[in-house]
Amino acid sequence: MRIMIVGAGLVGQYLCSKFSSEGQEVILIDRDKEKLQRIEQEMNILTVHGSGASARILAEAGIARTDLFIAVTDSDEVNLVACIMSKQYDVGTRIARVRNEDFLTPGLSLNEEALGIDLLISPDWAMASEIIKLIHVSEAFDTAEFANGQIMLLGYVVPEDNPHVGMTLYELGRKHGSQHYIMAAIIRNGETIIPRGDDVIQAGDKIYLMVLKDEIAEVERLFNFTSKLPNRVFIIGGGDIGYLVARQLEELNINIKLVEADKERCDFLAENLSSTIVLNFDGLEAHDLLDEGIDLADLVIAVTGSDTTNILSSLLAKHHGTRRCITQITRHDFVPMLGKLGIDVALSPRQVAADMILRYVRRGSIISVATILDSDAEVMEVTVPTHRSCNDVALKDCGCPQGSVIGAIVRNGSAFIPSGETIIRSGDNLVIFFTRDAAKDVEKFFSPQ
Repeated sequence: MRIMIVGAGLVGQYLCSKFSSEGQEVILIDRDKEKLQRIEQEMNILTVHGSGASARILAEAGIARTDLFIAVTDSDEVNLVACIMSKQYDVGTRIARVRNEDFLTPGLSLNEEALGIDLLISPDWAMASEIIKLIHVSEAFDTAEFANGQIMLLGYVVPEDNPHVGMTLYELGRKHGSQHYIMAAIIRNGETIIPRGDDVIQAGDKIYLMVLKDEIAEVERLFNFTSKLPNRVFIIGGGDIGYLVARQLEELNINIKLVEADKERCDFLAENLSSTIVLNFDGLEAHDLLDEGIDLADLVIAVTGSDTTNILSSLLAKHHGTRRCITQITRHDFVPMLGKLGIDVALSPRQVAADMILRYVRRGSIISVATILDSDAEVMEVTVPTHRSCNDVALKDCGCPQGSVIGAIVRNGSAFIPSGETIIRSGDNLVIFFTRDAAKDVEKFFSPQ
């Protein structure tokens, strides 16, 4: 597939890396020549210097031969103009990144259908949505939905005092009895393990469980986790993400305090939020934060435009007794470090936004996909093709590629957790967890041919 990406920012670079690693033909357009030269040295892609809103530049880059067009610059106007200009060519799919809410509100005239664009995506909306999901499953540090929300992949950290430390997966299965979940992966010291029966749970492991959404509470009980909505939430940063999160939390009747340094922005927040207490000071003012009770907060959400402020305010909150922190960080490569510092959840806007794009653009039998934070793993929902290796075969005998595990099956619209004896049928949707090394084998195995 030939993919053209306009915008060499964080989202654009992440997508280039992802598609390039899959062997796709990638062309990146940006106005920053030095940045393009550096990226071209690091990745196996073609770069074109110029504006993505220029017909000449698009033509020179080969827009006429492009299958997927993605515009993710920091300018809504450039992204929309670039996508609209690409309409005169036979481009299969057009995606634009936008920040203005007017383009994302259902029913307004400037929507995807009116603009002739397949997908409009806002990183701020995507981040806010991810944060809200994590608030509902408060013990988890990572979540992903499949099967139209029927299946959840949840990541948990195993504490030292968890009674399951030292047990094998076989022992866990005997203890827990009926099939409520599948442990899809263990991440230990940065290494992703596709677990088998003799693998032992260790303190500090990050475990990923595939669970029916209706059974999350039961599975958490089995593992001694207890998710509940927070009573008191501190939001540090009153930008679009902080505002969107506060607006949704107000509907849950949660006590919210929102800290924002800019006075004019505070005026906007105070006028547009109904019950949130808006505080006008810097997120690094430790004395003010403590005076307002950040040490008593159940949850601190740090989403300013500064990684430094987000990290330091989160560390301050954890030091003084805040139970949980969700921290936005722009530099994705810093995410693994933050867990070691005690920050519970670190979210990278570029990965959240890029994952939404990746889920949309997958083709063929692949329905959706999600990358797993701080790991070399992915999860895909894929339709079983009609060929003998998968049709009417027990799960244990289907010969799935090494480095993969089937965590859930969707049949006739209903999802369930399978056992090794479950018979797979053509037309089933399978939710598969796999490592990067197994990615090509998994896609080949489930290809229609």
